[in-house]
Amino acid sequence: MPVATSRESSPAAAQFAERTEHHIALRLLPFLFILYITNYLDRTSVAYAAIGMSRELGFSDRVFGMGAGVFFISYVALQVPGALLVERWSARRMISAAMIAWGSLTVLTALVHTPAQLYLARFALGAAEAGFFPGVIVYLSHWFMTEDRAKATSNFMAAIPLSFVIGSPIAGWILGHRWFAIEGWRWLFVLEGMPAILLGAVAFFYLTDWPGEANWLAPEQRRWIEQKLQEEKPVSTQAITMSQALRSRTILLLSSATFFNYFALYSFAFWFPTMLKRQSGFSDVHVGLLGTVPYLAAFIAMQANAGHSDKTRERHWHSAVPLFVGAAALLGLITQPRSVALSLTLFTLVGIAYASLPTFWAIPTEILSQSAAAAAVGMINAVGSAAGFAGPYLFGYLNARTGSFSYGLALMMVSALAGGLLMLRTPRSA
Repeated sequence: MPVATSRESSPAAAQFAERTEHHIALRLLPFLFILYITNYLDRTSVAYAAIGMSRELGFSDRVFGMGAGVFFISYVALQVPGALLVERWSARRMISAAMIAWGSLTVLTALVHTPAQLYLARFALGAAEAGFFPGVIVYLSHWFMTEDRAKATSNFMAAIPLSFVIGSPIAGWILGHRWFAIEGWRWLFVLEGMPAILLGAVAFFYLTDWPGEANWLAPEQRRWIEQKLQEEKPVSTQAITMSQALRSRTILLLSSATFFNYFALYSFAFWFPTMLKRQSGFSDVHVGLLGTVPYLAAFIAMQANAGHSDKTRERHWHSAVPLFVGAAALLGLITQPRSVALSLTLFTLVGIAYASLPTFWAIPTEILSQSAAAAAVGMINAVGSAAGFAGPYLFGYLNARTGSFSYGLALMMVSALAGGLLMLRTPRSA
């Protein structure tokens, strides 16, 4: 997964820069990509497990909404500490510990029998995952220069749609099987939790915290990347404390935009399989296969949008436009079209909203100092992730109360539109 090369003064220097950047990208991005796929599979396994759990345990939409959302209470609470630990402790250790913890908790979720047990399992899972995402975003800034960061983040965050592309058909297949008198949805939690435990152990030995510690780079390559990263100064060169960063207008706007963005995306991620299942009446396997379509579109849009953003060095419109496309598609879904093909087309356009994520997450580390960026990434993701509770829960509540998905879809549409507009209001520098 190569990234753009830096401009150098001579052909030999340019070739050296390209070779070094390519080496770093190939070493780190595929592995981080696999880790994030595992992360999203564990986090969203409940979206497909809900189909089986409703049959066996009789859980209502409100229970599933709460189960999906309670994850984010602990997840939000530990975001800033998790991000700061990456800077002050070790990204390698934080990522490894988080993965082993959340993989174990995902496996234990297979033992759930009551709503209270589901809530407790999801709450514990949120605490275990809290430091992973902000840690990786900060970690990427240790290795990739500004001109490459959106593309590097895109290569990492492409795992979000691809986790659904991979996970949806597998989840649908597992749900349709019963082994050793154990329901498929329980096996789903077990089989999706075990890879996180194994990869967490591998991450401890594979990842390197800083370029200066990278034995897999030649000495001159280590010196070059360290020098380039040192030369790069954020747009805002003024030293600011963490408390000042947390009160800044820029960070508040980014946090608000993330909240509305995540409200729409998490609601979609957790409720799309259920909506498709109830509208189409298809088997679990067919729902799993069709569930890959919006996320394939999201993957393609994410790569194209991030690449164009790096080329033009523009972030804000590239973050807003995918949200506007998603809002327009949600407007069409509110009418509850009878055609499954039309609904799937509109759902696919909603998935394009995911293309806003890589360009958005390139912004904090570009405009803030290193220490402020660590705190800011944690705060922005914490505020945004609060929507991970609010979105799925309110969607489930409205559906249980009204018997229609239209009200939840309307709320998602307003959120996507608000997120895009707030992005355009965000300053270009801190």
